Amino acid sequence: MTTIQVRIDKKTKKQAQKILNEMGLDMSTAIKLYFKQIAINKGIPFRIITENGMTLEQELAILKASEEAKKGIGISESFDSPEELIKELKKK
Repeated sequence: MTTIQVRIDKKTKKQAQKILNEMGLDMSTAIKLYFKQIAINKGIPFRIITENGMTLEQELAILKASEEAKKGIGISESFDSPEELIKELKKK
């Protein structure tokens, strides 16, 4: 056996501890389960998402597209109304 020390903010620890207690698990057991799953899956055993429910790559793509749109990059047409845009989209 070996020992691992982890530093984490109090709020996150309390939130996790509350959920784990409800599941009947202590922190040590939860960490052991997590490490076992990493070994079995040969990687992180779940999709890593941001607070917005997206992957980091998805968020970065949205931010990039938003910046490009503000600069007019990738915009080939303009429409006078939402209805015109919808009409054009339905053609495609």
